[in-house]
Amino acid sequence: MPLTIATWNINSIRLRAPMVIDFLNRFKPDVLCLQEIKCTSEQFPSETFTSAGYVHQAVHGQKSYHGVATISRLPLTEINSRQFCNKQDARHISTRVQFDGNPLEIHNFYVPAGGDVPDPDVNDKFRHKLDFLDEMHQWFAAENSRNSRVMVGDFNIAPHANDVWSHKQLLKIVSHTPIETEKLDLILADGNWVDLIRKHIPIEQKLYSWWSYRARNWDISDRGRRLDHIWATPDIASRSIRAQVLREARGWGEKPSDHVPLIIELSHS
Repeated sequence: MPLTIATWNINSIRLRAPMVIDFLNRFKPDVLCLQEIKCTSEQFPSETFTSAGYVHQAVHGQKSYHGVATISRLPLTEINSRQFCNKQDARHISTRVQFDGNPLEIHNFYVPAGGDVPDPDVNDKFRHKLDFLDEMHQWFAAENSRNSRVMVGDFNIAPHANDVWSHKQLLKIVSHTPIETEKLDLILADGNWVDLIRKHIPIEQKLYSWWSYRARNWDISDRGRRLDHIWATPDIASRSIRAQVLREARGWGEKPSDHVPLIIELSHS
């Protein structure tokens, strides 16, 4: 069986834990990375996921905001988190799992959204986002010779024209401005990463992972953006055999997350 890794911005884990359990029962990923859990580490519903078979958990939470967690059916080792921009935000956690007898490092990120105004001189949230991306770039560019790594999460950037419903109309909208997409592309290139979703789903195809709550009917209007990503180093990317973006999850239940899960499968040697 391939190793499966999923990522999902759940937008409050305590509100949507039953939805996550349904997802785990249906799709059975080996590892699930969650973002925007919106709870402290102590408030994370650990027992709920332990009962579902995900006994290995790495949680980096904070009260009410942000927060990331990685839960797994496989043992997690070397759990670490990194702070960015001298802030105590819970936006990153890294772990390792064994893959074909070797450690596979998994980075789980929740990149700042950046507010509404794409001008760092008047919007501190946008400045924070740009600074956060710069720190990511410096970190991974300095380690671009390392192998056996995966990076997932809500990057809050839709980098390509076909990652948004209208490239022209969103060029001045936070998440698709040229300065953001260029910085994300630099992280990808200089960090020696491969975009696994676009490896399997051609860039010529429109593809989204987020639809705003503001849309009266998200499915019909279909004004989405691909804000969520799964990347890997080339050695791991060569083992990827399938990628899924579960669009239907945007309509699960009465109060779904505005993001949907992404899943990749890695073949064993």
